[in-house]
Amino acid sequence: MVTLPLFPLSAHVLPGGRMSLRIFEPRYTRMVKEACASDSGFVICMLNAKGDKTTNEDIHPIGTYVNVVDFNLLEDGLLGITVEGIKCVSIANIRSEKDNLRIADCEVITPWEFNLQKDALHPMDIKLKEIFDKYPEVNSLYQETKFDDPIWVINRWLELLPVDAAQKQQFLADNDCSEVVQYLTKLVE
Repeated sequence: MVTLPLFPLSAHVLPGGRMSLRIFEPRYTRMVKEACASDSGFVICMLNAKGDKTTNEDIHPIGTYVNVVDFNLLEDGLLGITVEGIKCVSIANIRSEKDNLRIADCEVITPWEFNLQKDALHPMDIKLKEIFDKYPEVNSLYQETKFDDPIWVINRWLELLPVDAAQKQQFLADNDCSEVVQYLTKLVE
């Protein structure tokens, strides 16, 4: 278990995914500077709209450890970063530092295993390629796409589709991805 800073968001990134962020709050500027200086990362976690912020129940218990892969100064003077999801982690014992940056004890979660036939992803893989072709802002985040990797395809769909955070958490807590494949297949078809 390791203590890591948390970056709560309504959007989410999963392992293998990339996300662009605008950093403007001093606590998150510090977090990014420290992560870059120590060649480490932080955890992007999903917000729980029904949770109480004073007891840190507004953060769901599974997040994604990310690394900063690119940064630049935006036109408005703010820091822009691109992060890449590395691995899912469980989040426990959340507390706040002096500047209200939240930190937590995090432990790596065993990644999903894909024990289905590869054609179980059809037409999800094809439709995901179409989205990447149609939306250059999504495609430009990736130096490499992995449409032949079932877990990569599933993770991108979970990021792109407006799936409720509680539902995503349930899927991420499962040992395998068969339930999420069934769910996504119905949505994508």
